[in-house]
Order: sequence, then C-alpha cells, then structure tokens
Amino acid sequence: MKTKKELRQFVKFPFSIYDKETNWVPPLINDELESMDPEKNPVFKNAEARFFLALKNGKPVGRIAAIINHIEINEQGKPKMRFGWYDAIDDLEVTKALIAKIEEIGRAHNLQWIEGPVGFSNMEKAGMLIEGFEYLNTMITWYNYPYYKEHFEKLNFEKASEWVEYEIQIPEKSPEKVEKFARIIVERYKLKLIHFNNSKEILPYVDDMFGLLNKTYNELSTFVPIQQYQIDHYKDKYIKYINPHY
Repeated sequence: MKTKKELRQFVKFPFSIYDKETNWVPPLINDELESMDPEKNPVFKNAEARFFLALKNGKPVGRIAAIINHIEINEQGKPKMRFGWYDAIDDLEVTKALIAKIEEIGRAHNLQWIEGPVGFSNMEKAGMLIEGFEYLNTMITWYNYPYYKEHFEKLNFEKASEWVEYEIQIPEKSPEKVEKFARIIVERYKLKLIHFNNSKEILPYVDDMFGLLNKTYNELSTFVPIQQYQIDHYKDKYIKYINPHY
C-alpha cells in the first residue's frame, strides 16, 4: 500500500467477506488507520510494516501485513518475521501468494521463521480462531472463517500455542465462601480498595499496570516489552474514555 486511499482499501477489505457474518465485529476504521500511521503510532520507533492487498481480476481477494519488530529481533534474539491483518477469500492460491510476500521480506532480512497472525506488538490483536465460530467475537480478537486454519495447515504451518477465551457469568452477589476468601486475602496482604472520582486520579497507576502486563506476559512466544513511549501514547489515547466508577 502506497497511498492513504490504498491503505483505507486494505482496512476495509474484511467488510467485503464478512458482510453477512453476524458474529464478526467490524473494527473502527479510523482507529485502524491511525494504528498503521508511523506519524501517529509510536510503535514504529521500533517496528516497521508493509501492507499488501491481493487482487484477482482487479478485485481485492486478500490482505496481509508484513511486520518486523526490531526489539524482538535485536534485544530478544528472535529472528522472526511477523504477519498480521490476514484475511482472504477461500482460495488457497491467494493465501499462498500473501505468505510468499512475508517469506520474501523475511529472507531479505535474514530472518529464520514466520509467526502470525499477530500485531506490531502485544498491544494489538493476535491469534486465529480455530473453534467457537458460532460466538460473537470481541473487539480485541480477530474473527475468521474455518477455512483459514485449513489454508495454513496445507501450507505446512504449525500451531505454536493455543489460547482459550472464557465467558464468565458474574452473579449479582458473590457466594459467601468467595467473600470470606476475599476478606482473608485483603487482611493478609494489607490490600485496600481505591475509588476514583475522575480519570486524572487513575493516571499515577497506569505505568504500574503496564509494568504488570510486561511481567505477566513475558513468557508468551509473541511477547515484546511495552516501551514507555507506547505507554504514554495509550495514556493519551484511552484514559479520556475511561469511566472512573468502573
């Protein structure tokens, strides 16, 4: 993709194949475009990406993003090529052509393997749906058709890990046993509930929250530490939307 018009076409491509799929949750187009803009997304300080749209008889039939995260390669010693934003019609040749672009770029940078679908860093969506197609997907997960998995298996990709998404039903009132256990934990570790009146009161805790995310997910194969300039970016972008009463 070389122009803003082409990038918008890249972002809007999934609308053409999921337009009748009621379990697909469409992305916010402008949010997607901003995430792919090096002038607006600080992740490009340590990553680079190229976006490809596959055409057949002049009509878009697939898309993919080729991603190189330099922190992952240089600091973590993982010589891998990332790919994300993969979508395609049910045509193995289209998927093969898209993956060929990822391989081509990977070879040019002497990278040894490919992993995806993932984003620029751990702050984007990752993974491919392999079951549960009958459920509404969330805005932080990618939805895809069952044939995606079949395409990648035919291209000799292997499953690196499997993630399970749960839906938890929260009762109106917690069982007494749970409340008792919570009281014990609060007393033992001298914890206290913090009630916020406005979003400014939340700000002092945000860096620690991201620090906890880094510690929690550092064993994942896709993990790349969240950098301070990314944290500052997300503060500026999202804090204003937080309801402090939640």
